[in-house]
Amino acid sequence: MKPIDLSQMRLPGAPTISPDGRIAVVSVTRLEFAADAYTSQLWLLTTDGSREPVQLTYGWRDSAPRISPDGRWLAFLRATKDRGSRAGGDKAEHDSASQLCVMPLGGGEARRLTDRPLGVGAPVWSPDASRLAFSARVPAEGRYGTGKTEDGEKIGPDGEPPRRITKLFHRIDGLGFLHDRPAHLFVTTLDGTTEQLTDGERSHGDPRWSPDGEWLTFVSEQHETWSDDVAADVCVIRADGTGLRVLTDTTLSPGMPHFTPDGRSVVFTGNPAGEGRVDSVIRHESLWSVPVDGGAITQLLDNETYQLSSPGGYIDVTDAGVLFPNEHRGAVQLLLVPFEGGTPEILVDGERQVTGFASAAGTLVTTVAGPADWGEVYTGERRLTDFSAGFPVLEQVELTATAPDGYPVHGWVVRPEGEGPHPVLLMIHGGPFTQYGWRLFDEAQVYAGAGYAVVYGNPRGSSGYGEAHGRAVRGNVGEVSAVDLIALLDAALKSSDLDGSRVGVLGGSHGGFMTTWLAAHHGDRFKAAISERAVNAIDSFTGSSDIGWFFADSLYGAEGGSLVAQSPLTHVDKIEIPMLIIHSEQDWRCPVEQAQRLFVALKRRGRTVEFLLFPGEGHELSRTGRPSHRVARFDAILEWFARFL
Repeated sequence: MKPIDLSQMRLPGAPTISPDGRIAVVSVTRLEFAADAYTSQLWLLTTDGSREPVQLTYGWRDSAPRISPDGRWLAFLRATKDRGSRAGGDKAEHDSASQLCVMPLGGGEARRLTDRPLGVGAPVWSPDASRLAFSARVPAEGRYGTGKTEDGEKIGPDGEPPRRITKLFHRIDGLGFLHDRPAHLFVTTLDGTTEQLTDGERSHGDPRWSPDGEWLTFVSEQHETWSDDVAADVCVIRADGTGLRVLTDTTLSPGMPHFTPDGRSVVFTGNPAGEGRVDSVIRHESLWSVPVDGGAITQLLDNETYQLSSPGGYIDVTDAGVLFPNEHRGAVQLLLVPFEGGTPEILVDGERQVTGFASAAGTLVTTVAGPADWGEVYTGERRLTDFSAGFPVLEQVELTATAPDGYPVHGWVVRPEGEGPHPVLLMIHGGPFTQYGWRLFDEAQVYAGAGYAVVYGNPRGSSGYGEAHGRAVRGNVGEVSAVDLIALLDAALKSSDLDGSRVGVLGGSHGGFMTTWLAAHHGDRFKAAISERAVNAIDSFTGSSDIGWFFADSLYGAEGGSLVAQSPLTHVDKIEIPMLIIHSEQDWRCPVEQAQRLFVALKRRGRTVEFLLFPGEGHELSRTGRPSHRVARFDAILEWFARFL
């Protein structure tokens, strides 16, 4: 794989299924290099595989398909490409914002139902298929393109009045400021008549209908210290906007509530907000339940063992229980969890990752990514699609190492073609509470395609191996993680086709943190390093990051940990190897000052250091940035390691 081969990726999303279980619809996303953007369309599949998949829509970006409960309609989100485009109806002034559309499932013209200034979230059908609920951000008067001068000209962001900030959680990477565009609940009929159910400063999201269509459950911050902590609550409201009630006790960070089939309880995902409601880092997001009429919260899954897959994990409710995607040693299983809790049934397992699912009439449709494909749609073990056909893949080989204290460390090696000995790259994931896993990974394929053996895995701090595995790094992140990473590298280097004298290290976010840390503390093991979108100085990260105000103390400050001692920048004098620093100007998760401080510190010390800065991008550049920027990033990484390895 070469960087430009990103254009061949076809990424299927979460499926929706007809009530009779015979038809599924899925969105398929690809990178469009001519437009330097992403495009997606909807595809229709027969779940018995009797017909080839057919493309159903041809909009610029069609996503979030939802088949109605009566099987007649398909609701979805559509965003147009440019001003003046008529895909999905007149665009008015709202270029590129996703709007809600419906069309007959059997085919026909799509009708647009909404024209919200900032777009809308994924729709949810009422049980009688007469209405759709959604959440949408509502801009404050005069902001986000809604303001005009006396001459009628639109006021741009630079011309808006100043913001008065009063809340700690007031902005988020990839979106921007929050409290001048809170999310509210809406209900629309099929003729586009829309009613706003909530208002005010607080946000409301993740709506789902009750079985009788009288209520919606959702998540909101209704407590007094909202947005000064990480807690929220599961709530219900009548479909006419009356009767709002809080069901939970403000001790969790909940999400994705669903009514049970009998309407008596709401099940939802969540993790404890922790002490002071600000200690939520490295806690499993598992499954919970609460009675609608009031009562105690019940945890349905063991918090040590089960973790909702991330990013993009969601749940769904069936008559038999709750479908829950669970991280497990680099895989993502699909579980069926009884409504009363207890041991779940494993529906899909193996060395692969379930990324989407839907169930109806006894038929389960899944989207599954594996080591040899970007993702395909299945009914049971029958593959319905062939979106990755013909793509060349280098093998992902499992590797298990043993740390000096006897602890097992799980990972993989992707080797290039040829006998070697090959130069080696140690690649480190972000989080730290995430997992590398059993799926085709563009980074590993590109670097191995360029001739490097790529070593990567899930040291302590990672998810997928139990909560204790993740929490082992709290208060001493760099030292504990480094022990496992070096053990994994040493285990890989036992193979004679890997060259231990030519090793580089790279990673992003927490992986960038660890790259800088390893360069300082284990620099003799590496010839060069690339630290990307990293936390380098915890003191300034605490105040400048969108999540730093709780994340730093919850992770680095836990167990009496020293923020200064754990900051890679504190140890910059020890860094001797060449380092490339990659960052994005609009990164609010690990703000650009983290990269600037490291660059200046190394440059003033006369080290070999370069700084690659991407305009207009946020923290997710390597996954969702402009296609041209993703290729430029790959090219820079390959050039750097070619120069020094």
